[in-house]
Amino acid sequence: MKLSYDLPHVVRFDVFEVDLRSGELRRPGSMTRLQDQPLQILALLLEHAGEVVSRAELEKRLWPDGVVVDFEHSINSAVKRLRKALGDDAEQPRYIETLPRHGYRFIGQVGSLGRPRTASKATSTRLPPTVQDRRDRSHWFATVVVASIVVFGGLFALNVGGLRGRLLSRVEASHGAPFPKIESLAVLPFENLSGDPLQEYLADGMTDGLVTNLGKTGALRVISRTTAMHYKGTRKPLPEIARELHVDAIVEGTLQRSGKHLLFTANLLYAPADRHLWSESFECELGDILVLQSEVARAIAVQINVRLTPQEHARLASSRPVNPEAYRLCLLGRFYWNKRTEGGLKKAIGFFQRAIEIDPSYAPGYAGMADSYNLLGDYSYSRPRDAYPKGRAAARKALQIDEASAEAHTSLAFVQFDYDWDWASSEKEYKRAIELNPNYATAHQWYSDYLLAMRRYPEALAESKRALELDPLSPAINVNLAHRYWFMRQYDTEIRGLQETALLFPEFSNTYGTLAYAYLAKGRYQEAIVALQKRRSLSGASPAEVAALAQAYAKGGIRGYYLWEIRRLREESKHRYVRPVHIARLFTYLGEKDQALSYLEKAYEEHDWHLTRLDVDPVWDPLRSEPRFQDLLRRMNF
Repeated sequence: MKLSYDLPHVVRFDVFEVDLRSGELRRPGSMTRLQDQPLQILALLLEHAGEVVSRAELEKRLWPDGVVVDFEHSINSAVKRLRKALGDDAEQPRYIETLPRHGYRFIGQVGSLGRPRTASKATSTRLPPTVQDRRDRSHWFATVVVASIVVFGGLFALNVGGLRGRLLSRVEASHGAPFPKIESLAVLPFENLSGDPLQEYLADGMTDGLVTNLGKTGALRVISRTTAMHYKGTRKPLPEIARELHVDAIVEGTLQRSGKHLLFTANLLYAPADRHLWSESFECELGDILVLQSEVARAIAVQINVRLTPQEHARLASSRPVNPEAYRLCLLGRFYWNKRTEGGLKKAIGFFQRAIEIDPSYAPGYAGMADSYNLLGDYSYSRPRDAYPKGRAAARKALQIDEASAEAHTSLAFVQFDYDWDWASSEKEYKRAIELNPNYATAHQWYSDYLLAMRRYPEALAESKRALELDPLSPAINVNLAHRYWFMRQYDTEIRGLQETALLFPEFSNTYGTLAYAYLAKGRYQEAIVALQKRRSLSGASPAEVAALAQAYAKGGIRGYYLWEIRRLREESKHRYVRPVHIARLFTYLGEKDQALSYLEKAYEEHDWHLTRLDVDPVWDPLRSEPRFQDLLRRMNF
């Protein structure tokens, strides 16, 4: 911090003593470390104690280069934090008086310690030290300086902890080096400094919340949490991570919990040059963590000079206090939701349910519930009629509480498309979600599915590519993009994309099922069978079940496999839900059109989401001239 030359480095007022170098605010029995902006404001007010300091003067002190978006909000926030540290009251101030439309005035009694300054009516001074004191201090000071230079020189030469690069970048900044243009960034998983592994969820939740809040700024591309979490615990150099993610800047930080108190420190780095741009610490009570997430996001937006619209300002300022236990349960729910397994989704529902029982007005709990029920239906873990209506109800409840929830709009759009077949309402909700959070990768991914069903292929491809830009390490989004080419009958392009995905994510089972269908379309039956075996193996099938698939193909060729799979699915349907559309697909491959159409009718009755692609999926091309198929398309109202 650049301090005034008219102040000593330690100043006393009332019962307080502030060290303007270390930022320590001390009073008998306690010590608080002030954050950078509150400390600079206090220094300026103390320097002009008893005088009015205008907001313009504060702006000049805090942002000498003028690189900030929202002076007013930032000053108000910093003064609020300073008052909290002092235990001051804006209505009945003891230290900081507000003069509306003018500025602030320090009204406390000021005394000084350390290097004396010119006395004024608001300042008292001490007598100068004795000559011997000065000699002793000079000798001690010289010794410390020499030792510090030796140690610092070694650290600087070795660039320990990136010290050299960071210091040089700060020197550049102080000499007017241009602030780099930042249009994209990644928020790396925050480090938990609490010493308790059970508090890891707070650090991960802070990462998630900051990604979500920064994502609300349309002028900035923000990498998704799913991709960011791949770097948890990594020791890769930041420039390398930036190159992998194609971003300009990296946000990293630490979170420490002590009882109900949180201390959060954020760092902003210009990744290509490993140049440190900004750092600040924030403190709050656990129940204010959502407010803290919004405050940090605004601070970062200010630093990188993002031009926020009035609507974006409002969305970043809309957070409210949250019940800490409800927040914890929702984070656990999202953890299990991301597993995408039947057991994981059911556990997630349990956590979300408990969260909304504790806090019935907590919108993220209902949004998480909606997403969990939607995926139970989407992944065939539950009958559509048993899952989607519950997802719809939860999404609507979330929107009643918070209309600005991009996640809830996306969840509602998903139900309206997959289950209600309400095309116009679905597109309206997807567009609203993307307007609220342009960086929400899932909204782009699922909107792509809608556009595909409407035969708007270029738009569908663009949305899939946008989702991948935001979440490049999501296996589902990689598969989604490659599979777009299936519907455009570009099977070779699809196969290349899926093969690349399999190399990146060899344990993601959906890649191999999708790849098998592409191989079947090309008549590459042996490769299709190998891919199907891999998928079943990764999905938990026993070695005997995997071997049976290959044996059916070996005995009867591809037709033998189709017949074997139909028998298996029919038997399985006696114990669990099996989508009729899967059996219809196999009968279509066999050329048995009547059987295929009968199963498509069953799929229509159950509102199977696969029918949303009935008008564009090439697997149904042999049935398109059939009157029953044409009637089905008419009823779908494409």
